[in-house]
Amino acid sequence: MPQGKAVTHADLAPRRGRTHLGSKTGAALVVLTILCGLFSFILCLVAEASRSQVTWKSNPDGSEEGGSGSYECVYNGSGKMPLLSGASAFLILAMAMVVEHTYLLVAVSKLPPSSPAFAASTLTWHAAFFFVSTWISFAVAEILLLIGLSVESGHLRNWARLRPSCLVIREGLFCTAGVFALATVFLAAGLYLIALRAEKAFREQEVARQEMLEASVLYASPPRSPPPRIAAVDREDPANGGAQQDPSLGFHSVFSKFSDVV
Repeated sequence: MPQGKAVTHADLAPRRGRTHLGSKTGAALVVLTILCGLFSFILCLVAEASRSQVTWKSNPDGSEEGGSGSYECVYNGSGKMPLLSGASAFLILAMAMVVEHTYLLVAVSKLPPSSPAFAASTLTWHAAFFFVSTWISFAVAEILLLIGLSVESGHLRNWARLRPSCLVIREGLFCTAGVFALATVFLAAGLYLIALRAEKAFREQEVARQEMLEASVLYASPPRSPPPRIAAVDREDPANGGAQQDPSLGFHSVFSKFSDVV
C-alpha cells in the first residue's frame, strides 16, 4: 500500500488568496508598477530629446519698404516622436496607478470588519503620507505630460511653413514629468508596504488575542472533583460497599446455631 503523506500545521493553516496583500499577486503587481514607472521615465527622456525646437528666419517679403525685413519662426520637426513618447508615458503611468490602487482597495476591503489595520497612529500617518504624496506626484506628472502633448500636437501639419509665432515647451518639461512619474511608482510601492505591515500587525494581534482567550477560559473554569473511588474491605461486597450481605454467610450462621442446640 502507498504510504500517506503526513499532514503538517502548514497544510491546515488557511492559505492566502490572490487578493490578499501578502500574496504573490500583490508582489508581482508592485514589481510591474515599478517597471512601468521606469518605462515611463525612459519615454519621457526620449520625448525630451526629440522635442520640437524653433529656428528664426528672415522673411524679406514681409518687410516694410526701406526696412530690414521681419523674422518668422519655423519648427525643426513635426513633433510626432515626442507626441507618441509622451502619450505612451501618460497612458502607462495612468494604467499602473489604476491597477495598483484598485488592488489595494480590494485587498483592504477583504479584511474583517473589525480589522484595526490602520488603527495604529504611526501606521495611519505613514499610510496617509504615502497616499497623498503618491496622488500629488501622479497629478503633477500627468499635467506636465498633458502640457507637452498639447504643444507638440499643434504643428503636426505644415510644420515647415514660416509662422509669425511658434509655441514650444520649455527645456526640461518632459524630464520633470519623468522624475515625478518615477517618484509616483516608488511612493505607491511604499504605500503597499505600509498596508502589508499593518495587515501583519493585525494578524499577530489576532493570534495573541486568541491565545489570551484560550488561556483565560482554561484558568477561569472551576476545578473538577476527583472521580469516585471504591475500595474493598474485609467481608464486604466491593460493588455495594457493605449495603447487602452475602446470603451464604447468613445460611452459615443459622446452621451453626441449630447445630449448637443439638
